[in-house]
Amino acid sequence: MRFSDLTARIAGEGTDAWIVHDLAVARQLRGDDVILLSIGDPDFDTPRPIRDAAIAALDAGRTHYAPIGGEPRLRDAIAAHEARTLGIPVDPACVTIFPGAQAALYAVAQCLVNPGDEVIALDPAYVTYEPVFQAPGATLVTVPLRPEHRFHVEPDVVARAITPRTRGIILNFPHNPTGAGLTGAEAAGIAALCRAHDLWCISDEVYASLTFDEPHVSVLVQPGMRERGILVSSLSKSHAMTGWRCGWAVTPPALARHLDHLARAMFFGVAQFVQDAAAVALAAHSPDLEHIRASYVQRARTMVAGLAHAPGRPGSRAARAHRCTLLQTASRPAWRDAWCAPDDAMRPPAQRPGASVRFPPSTIRPPFP
Repeated sequence: MRFSDLTARIAGEGTDAWIVHDLAVARQLRGDDVILLSIGDPDFDTPRPIRDAAIAALDAGRTHYAPIGGEPRLRDAIAAHEARTLGIPVDPACVTIFPGAQAALYAVAQCLVNPGDEVIALDPAYVTYEPVFQAPGATLVTVPLRPEHRFHVEPDVVARAITPRTRGIILNFPHNPTGAGLTGAEAAGIAALCRAHDLWCISDEVYASLTFDEPHVSVLVQPGMRERGILVSSLSKSHAMTGWRCGWAVTPPALARHLDHLARAMFFGVAQFVQDAAAVALAAHSPDLEHIRASYVQRARTMVAGLAHAPGRPGSRAARAHRCTLLQTASRPAWRDAWCAPDDAMRPPAQRPGASVRFPPSTIRPPFP
């Protein structure tokens, strides 16, 4: 039997990167003692008030079809949350709810690009960006984040990657996987490029609330970005809700209408009780959230300090922790391949190698959620 060309476009390096993770999960299920560091899943339970809200919603019969674009209560809560984060007004009508930020990214790509278009991404990049934009037939063009610049985006380098086929730029700050942040000058530079070349700007901000040393800066607050900017986020990392699958996109009104149509064809709304719990998560101030954040801060700083002086790693250095850590070594260490080998010789801990997330060979990333 034959399959569509789409099956080839959504496969490749981005999919292969999960081989180590899948092998590690299989070994855990067999009872092997494997420390799983291959995916950003918080090791905290979802805070009790959020779980209680879901239970109450289930008991109240909130198990029916939800509005396609999202429950009004949650859209209002997200608009208020993003308005506080960005410092600009956000209209709830511009919010569309998805079963996770991943689904939001996929839907946005389907509505923005055509075969032959190009989308610029920063390298290293989250592994699913490539299949997300290849699915509708676009090409992901990568621009390096250089270690000597502390993995910060350089707008002049991005400018050199723009061609007549460029349709948009996807940013991810705080950056996964390096942990780098975005400065005001960098945001202004990227926004100027988007205005000058009439580009969409997709800003993946799932880690916005987990900045430690510097405040979060979004490109979307820059002049002229309201009509061309798209924010994608979720509660997965900030509220330890990875398994709930609840994310959103904040977009211009015209795009929100297209996303609504795609959501109707794709999944027909997110579960009511999940949305009710998400609304509570955004509205309530829980001590559990402060504990989660404080733990992340401590872990990141401990990792950075330890790696900076790790014995037997000549030339090693660690990026300053905005939310996670990237280890840059002087050369490809032999232990890196043994630590990350995707075969029967794999030993704990299981970690995706840097090459699987578009790193240079001399890097590894001990991931934080």
